Amino acid sequence: MPNHYRYIIFYKPYGVLSQFTKDAPTHSTLKDYIDVSDVYPVGRLDWDSEGLLLLTNDGQLQHRLAHPRFGHKRTYWVQVERIPDADAIKRLQTGVEIQDYRTQPAEVKLLSEEPQLPERTPPIRFRKNVPTAWLEMTLTEGKNRQVRRMTAAVGFPTLRLVRVSIAHLQLDDLQLGQWRDLTASEIHNFSKSKSFPPKTAPSEEFANNSKDSIR
Repeated sequence: MPNHYRYIIFYKPYGVLSQFTKDAPTHSTLKDYIDVSDVYPVGRLDWDSEGLLLLTNDGQLQHRLAHPRFGHKRTYWVQVERIPDADAIKRLQTGVEIQDYRTQPAEVKLLSEEPQLPERTPPIRFRKNVPTAWLEMTLTEGKNRQVRRMTAAVGFPTLRLVRVSIAHLQLDDLQLGQWRDLTASEIHNFSKSKSFPPKTAPSEEFANNSKDSIR
């Protein structure tokens, strides 16, 4: 049934591996949260990162979202140690050297308020008398541990990392550890994007099942 695609977004908690196979008895995986077979993550979030993860059985979409030539925006809220100054922000925006690679230009701003997020378990490490700040960073590339390496390169180590959007998809009201099917309109928006070719519309059965299917 090649046209019966499934598209899922999941609010991945800290400490969960972006895979269904369990490498060790103590490892938490997607299987502990998502009871759907034959879907796979598009890209990944490191075990110590949180936030939006997209899963699908649509191989074409997986390729388009994962391939560097089809750069799409991914937005992160990043808690860093100390308060980045204007020079650090500018360097992050224009590109920094990480492991013999210069990052592409990014959208980076210092948030004026701490975002409303659930408490992390375990909580981040706090150092007495050392302030922290939150950045919003939007990238169009996804090198291994890129955000953490970028903030470290300008002298502000990442303490907490939460991905809040992928392209037009956002966490919105999704709760930590929950997942839901994409709505028909969210799937349709992919077909309108310049980065994605027109796709077969989802079946009426799938579109109906995708409504209010938060897990």
